[in-house]
Amino acid sequence: MSHATIAAPVVPPVVTAASPAAPAASPAARSPWAWVRTLGGLGVLAALVWWVGTGPFLDGLRLIDGPALAAALAIGLVTTVCCAWRWALVAGGLGVRLPMGAAVAHCYRAVFLNSTLPGGVLGDVHRAVRHGRDAGDVSRGIRAVVWERTAGQVVQLVIAVAVLAALPSPVRPYLPAVTGALLVAGLGLALLARAAPRSGASRWGRALRTAVADVRSGLLARRTWVGVVVASAVVVAGHLATFVVAARTAGADAPLSRLVPLTLLALLAMGLPANVGGFGPREGVAAWAFAAAGLTAAQGVAAAMVYGALVLVASLPGAAVLVVRRFRTTAASTDR
Repeated sequence: MSHATIAAPVVPPVVTAASPAAPAASPAARSPWAWVRTLGGLGVLAALVWWVGTGPFLDGLRLIDGPALAAALAIGLVTTVCCAWRWALVAGGLGVRLPMGAAVAHCYRAVFLNSTLPGGVLGDVHRAVRHGRDAGDVSRGIRAVVWERTAGQVVQLVIAVAVLAALPSPVRPYLPAVTGALLVAGLGLALLARAAPRSGASRWGRALRTAVADVRSGLLARRTWVGVVVASAVVVAGHLATFVVAARTAGADAPLSRLVPLTLLALLAMGLPANVGGFGPREGVAAWAFAAAGLTAAQGVAAAMVYGALVLVASLPGAAVLVVRRFRTTAASTDR
């Protein structure tokens, strides 16, 4: 349920399973940016504490009850299964088999790691590399997760623009400009894809051709795109439902027509990589959005904090997957 950055599709790296660059960049190369992301999330949280105090961070958590936890677990099951289905569809389109049972287990583990580790994406990096190794093609495994996440983000963005245009929100006056910019970006990507060279040995040419082929076979294939859209829409609805449960638990009694746009803005902010286990920009945007809509910044912070706690609870089956995996690995090592 922590699935996140709203952005235009990125061009996946062109690597092979034998390439030393396939799994990821070296720790030394990643560490400066990782530190920047973590410090950015801590900075946002520090600014919020200075603005609203520590009360909203704690008060909402004290109000979490059994029904809220049960709802989070149930919604989390639905969204995780849909994420796994979307991933399996995209992976199948790219030619790497992914059974649904394994996809659900990997997704639960990824959600748990995203919710507990800095950056909010390390779980997805882990499942991408792990699936690639299991399938014997790390490059395709990584690209499958990149495109699966990108497809989900595009669908979430389309839904967000539609909802924010239909319901009152602090950003409604800016939506025409935002929509125009998104259409221009989409047109630019389409033209770039059409202009992709059919041959050539340059790195960018090969990367662009690979990306175009991936989109055609992994996302836009007739048997794939409908399922991807449906799964993504259900995931967005699940995230919204969980945030509404969190807001109600934290004491926000505004009508849904007023609350849903605010929760959408907070969910979009979760895509920013500057966070600590998912906390940071989400709370900052929720504070601003709630205050701008005539509620209070404290209510926004409390709702976002409760949402983070509910997501963590809903991801706990992922911790069980980690424990089982570690036990099996240890047992296999002992048998040798």
